Amino acid sequence: MTQAPADTTLGALRASGHVHRTLREEIRANLLATLTAGESPWPGLHGFDDTVIPQLERALIAGHDVVLLGERGQGKTRLLRALAGLLDEWTPVIAGSELAEHPCHPITPVSRRRAAELGDDLPVTWRHREERYAEKLATPDTSVADLIGDVDPMKVAEGRHLGDPETIHFGLIPRSHRGIVAINELPDLAERIQVAMLNVMEERDIQIRGYVLRLPLDVLVVASANPEDYTNRGRIITPLKDRFGAEIRTHYPAGLADEVAVIRQEAHLVADVPDHLVETLARFTRLLRESSAVDQRSGVSARFAIAGAETIAAAARHRATRQREEHAVARVVDLETAVDVLGGKVEFETGEEGREREILTHLLRTATAETVRAQLRGVDLALLVEALDDGRVVTTGAQVSARDFLAGLPVLGESELYDEICARLGATDDGARASAIELALEGLYLARKVGKDSDGTETVYG
Repeated sequence: MTQAPADTTLGALRASGHVHRTLREEIRANLLATLTAGESPWPGLHGFDDTVIPQLERALIAGHDVVLLGERGQGKTRLLRALAGLLDEWTPVIAGSELAEHPCHPITPVSRRRAAELGDDLPVTWRHREERYAEKLATPDTSVADLIGDVDPMKVAEGRHLGDPETIHFGLIPRSHRGIVAINELPDLAERIQVAMLNVMEERDIQIRGYVLRLPLDVLVVASANPEDYTNRGRIITPLKDRFGAEIRTHYPAGLADEVAVIRQEAHLVADVPDHLVETLARFTRLLRESSAVDQRSGVSARFAIAGAETIAAAARHRATRQREEHAVARVVDLETAVDVLGGKVEFETGEEGREREILTHLLRTATAETVRAQLRGVDLALLVEALDDGRVVTTGAQVSARDFLAGLPVLGESELYDEICARLGATDDGARASAIELALEGLYLARKVGKDSDGTETVYG
């Protein structure tokens, strides 16, 4: 964060050459400048480059209010929060102004009076862009006073008349003047509250208990919503939808690489989770989104895979602590712990009651098999199959250390098969090697070339 400019009066501000711009002009100019410089104003967003982002950029250049429609976990809130980066880092405001008005453009009676009385001596302070973004989660108990405003009884008690506009306490939207206000889950607002937003968004005036204030509010209203066919708690009323200049549909990442990037970016991992396990979780999530057994209207959030990665990392750390391993690395056996805790994040179709774990386990095995084919294609595992056919077994489990797992592998003579597997997956230390070889064993089991027996604590391949 840079230092705020030093100008403290309107006169000094004018002398510095400052030019007042409306909010939409400011956002448009900053967006175009960023694009001209070849930079991305949307850090941390994956999979939207050719779809959502161009639509949003066109809407902002046009100066439109925006509503994002999409299922849960599609990055709508992150996208809305990124809008603050398109504001000027510092902007001047009238010191003490309730609505953070621009010194060159006061809009409330109080600020106009002060500007007329003080002239160039009108005091100025500076506001950072982070203070110009406000966010509200729409809930059924949200009131008109919260969003628009209400009569302030304390101001009336001070001796002002009820007809005096200075008795009004402004709500979130007026207080976001010269900034962005984001409303998450807009359909959850009661319809009468949505009606109260109509004048603010179109005529830019405020109506509070009989008051009509012609305040030229300069505010960008953005919102997020789940598609109406899923959100049964409410809907966006037609007149309000009409006032949003752009309605943009978001989506889950279209490519596997974007899915993996989201997991890596968002997950807070307490142990190493190798790439092949992250890929497995990404494939697992994508299979759930395609499954006819899952209610696709509710979607399968990106948080599902993120929580899965954090869970298997925690399982690895738990094992490393119990077995006194220096380096905690997740293995295939830890994927089962994700199934144990993530079922509640998925909504299944009616008629699938009682089969939830069976469906999750089946799709996880399918995802693991796809990862094995992608990562170990061309690796000949015949020697390992022969060793297990000869009666050797390999034991693993949630509490079997990497060292013990590696020590229990069958000797394959002078073959460098284990090294080839590890090299293919980039595994160097014991924990990573155990994870890589365990993936190969699971692949052989899923291909029905070896058997597997598990009692909940230990898993035996043979």
